[in-house]
Amino acid sequence: MTPEEARALFDFNAWANRRSLEAAAQLTPEQFTKPLGSSFSSVRDTLMHICGAEWIWFERFQGRSHSSIPDFSATQTIDALRDHWAPQGNALLDYVHGITQADLDRVYEYKTLSYGVYSNPLWQSFQHLVNHGTYHRGQVATMIRQHGLKPIATDLMHFYRERASAAQA
Repeated sequence: MTPEEARALFDFNAWANRRSLEAAAQLTPEQFTKPLGSSFSSVRDTLMHICGAEWIWFERFQGRSHSSIPDFSATQTIDALRDHWAPQGNALLDYVHGITQADLDRVYEYKTLSYGVYSNPLWQSFQHLVNHGTYHRGQVATMIRQHGLKPIATDLMHFYRERASAAQA
């Protein structure tokens, strides 16, 4: 992975997160928090999981390994989630936009929440983090459909097409 590829991947991730939040904004407050029996109970809980995972991985990238994700129970509305996530997402993008090839190739060690201590090149963790978000955004799309609403496409190809159209404009 090159720094340019990493930046594109995380630009996609931020774009897809924004689109998932936009799709979730269609929900009533009750729908947003309604248990639906997915990996995480509700649309809110699934989006908070993505947000929390991004936080913990960003912390690991900085050399800090935590034993848990912070308690987000007070974040109950889509607006509160968006306000919480925005500065964190911007910090992650700033970090990724400043990396070098040496950073990506660097093997670093971190402690996971449940599986012990691991080490791998930074680029592998980058790929994992974005893939993890994609997986759970797919669950959010399904839950939005379960509420009878239409999700917003977050596929990588839609990102590339939108980006190409904006470059031509």
